[in-house]
Amino acid sequence: MSLLKTFTRLLLSTLIFFTTTYSVSYADGGFPVRPGRLLIAPSVSYFFANSQWDSTGAKKNFANNGRFSSVGVTLYAEYGISRRFAAVASVPYVYNMYTQNTAPTSTNSSGLADMETGLRYYLANIDFIYYFSIQGTAITPLYSNNASLGYGQEGAELKLAFSGTGKLGSLSTYFNAADGVRQYFGTNGPIQNRYNATFGLSLDSDYENQVSATVSGIYSQSNDKRFSVIPETNKDFSFLQASIGFGHSFTRETSLFLSGGRFLTGRNTGIGTSVSLAFIYRLDYR
Repeated sequence: MSLLKTFTRLLLSTLIFFTTTYSVSYADGGFPVRPGRLLIAPSVSYFFANSQWDSTGAKKNFANNGRFSSVGVTLYAEYGISRRFAAVASVPYVYNMYTQNTAPTSTNSSGLADMETGLRYYLANIDFIYYFSIQGTAITPLYSNNASLGYGQEGAELKLAFSGTGKLGSLSTYFNAADGVRQYFGTNGPIQNRYNATFGLSLDSDYENQVSATVSGIYSQSNDKRFSVIPETNKDFSFLQASIGFGHSFTRETSLFLSGGRFLTGRNTGIGTSVSLAFIYRLDYR
């Protein structure tokens, strides 16, 4: 198996990790997708928070011993159109629950959230080791009159990514870094900077097992400064998260990836802990 195919597989495992972070899709990559290759990746995630950082960054518990949890199921797909272009899409479903000691003691909401569809263009490579890409994404809410599932606003994002492979002693490595600017359209629609960086390491010569470490975050600005325990509905906030993951490839076509993360710093956001599990399946049509 070529080095490129090996670390494309590693990267595809890692990208699913981002689809479950803060219910935001981070499917990034400078690595090209083979023309005619379809990646299908369902994932399930769990997010929990019982405390927050306020607008000044001070930490405090939710009122009335409040506890927020969310289960999300996301279907991600990516298709290589040509050597330069790939189409991407993700559809999430979320179930949110908030409990507290005073009435109402429990509040639930569920439904389809924001669908994301995009087109990725591979700009260039350096010796087929380092790769650069740019991606445009459209955000479309799949709900109406349900303020607990998101902003209810359409949006757009432009994102740059840089990826590469290397060596650490006798072990093979890869990295991926991406930064995107997103704007939601509507009343007090926030503008956001979304970023992440991942470093991965193979654990065996057959590239069947890999570990990764990721730093990611969002900086969001809006005239709407209100705080909600439901993170998808906050408009003016920021956070930095650190995560670790483990991936296993059963075959060249199938992989499984487990990850967990924790918010490190933030402003006007819950202090979240998350875990996720993703299954990756690849089909070739050419």
